[in-house]
Amino acid sequence: MNEKMDKEPAWMISEAEPIADGKPGTLSDRVRSLRLPTGMSETMARRARVPWVLCLVFLCTSGYLAYEKYLRPAPPVNPEELKPISLGDKSGSREIASSGEVALESKGWIIPVHRIQISPKVSGMVMKLNIEEGKRVKKGDVLAELETVDYLADRDRAKAALELARKKLEELQNGNRPEEIEASRAELEENKAQRDQLLLEWKRNDNLQSAVAMRDYEKAYADYKSMERRVDRMQRNFELMKLGPRQERIDQAKWDVRVAEEELRKCQWRLDNCTVTAPISGTILTKDAEEGNIVNQLSFNLKGSLCDMADLSDLEVELDIQERDVSKVFIGQDCRVRSEAFPDRFYSGVVSRLMPIGNRGKGVLPVRVKLTVPKEEEGVYLKPEMGAIVSFLKK
Repeated sequence: MNEKMDKEPAWMISEAEPIADGKPGTLSDRVRSLRLPTGMSETMARRARVPWVLCLVFLCTSGYLAYEKYLRPAPPVNPEELKPISLGDKSGSREIASSGEVALESKGWIIPVHRIQISPKVSGMVMKLNIEEGKRVKKGDVLAELETVDYLADRDRAKAALELARKKLEELQNGNRPEEIEASRAELEENKAQRDQLLLEWKRNDNLQSAVAMRDYEKAYADYKSMERRVDRMQRNFELMKLGPRQERIDQAKWDVRVAEEELRKCQWRLDNCTVTAPISGTILTKDAEEGNIVNQLSFNLKGSLCDMADLSDLEVELDIQERDVSKVFIGQDCRVRSEAFPDRFYSGVVSRLMPIGNRGKGVLPVRVKLTVPKEEEGVYLKPEMGAIVSFLKK
């Protein structure tokens, strides 16, 4: 028994009751002897509280960061900092007529006011291409040239058709030549002489009816009448020859000329549009074709555009304002804009549009803020699709 007690830990017997006369104590004494020491239980309790303390610290830290990031109101803006907002050029700066206090702050995306998709008006193979992303071009600069073989042939054929129509009209307007009129008159006189001769033969046979066969008499009468009708016809033709063509034929020839002119205009338009030029001065945003590509707007399998371009001095910010904050925004409201890429550069803006329809899925109303960008900073700091923070200022 003594050997077994020697093997037990010291803490198990440190509080045990002394054994009297070599006999073990009662059951209650033995239970009391199994209780932990007071110092040991306090240490274990302290160790159990450490994870809970760490969790509490973590929750407090997370709540504070969330408050700083999303819930803390924006600090008031010093009006002295906003009068005027420097944009690198006095012509680009604008006095902000507001109290300087921020009514609302929201994130949006920079977009060009007018983004133009450059597409040739005709179909064909791209022979030359002068397009690069980021390249600045002026209005009228040649961007691409298409193959012109078919369009050149159509233009030449239309030219020939127009010339033919004009010659026909000229012929009708000039009327018959004097030589033609004289030939018609001579033919008429000849037929008159033959008529007179046949008239004499018929009269002679009429006087000698008893001596002339009835057949010869009838033939002489028929020849005379036939020649008389022919003389009438030749007389009318001579009068028409002197009058010239009918006015209706001349008008028809004029319309033929007009049709040929319009056909030539269309063929020339197609030929001219084989050379694609820049419609505005701006910057190339995207490149959609290469030399050797065939472009066709009517085909589903072929590309129809060459590039996208925009004037990067004419920008605005597209925002989605929550419905609960729409009352804080109005047309003409002054704004302060900074891009996320260059947060130390501020630009003035004004609310230009409140869209007439909201988005029920998001519960927002689209808003546009027009930016004032100096000419020398065009495309340098503010680029399409970049994020921007807009501060809507109170009156």
